[in-house]
Amino acid sequence: MSTAFLGIMGPNQMILILVVVLLLFGGRKIPELMRGLGRGVKEFKDGVSEEEMNDDSKE
Repeated sequence: MSTAFLGIMGPNQMILILVVVLLLFGGRKIPELMRGLGRGVKEFKDGVSEEEMNDDSKE
């Protein structure tokens, strides 16, 4: 096996990861985790856009 193929994730690997996450956290915790992840991404995007607006106004 070549080292070039180690970085490629196929459908089998994704399914395996999803099964492991489901076993670790359970079905009830996953929506809560995804909601928290979504909030974090939204806050990050808001912070980046706010920073860009501040940079544009200084120029």
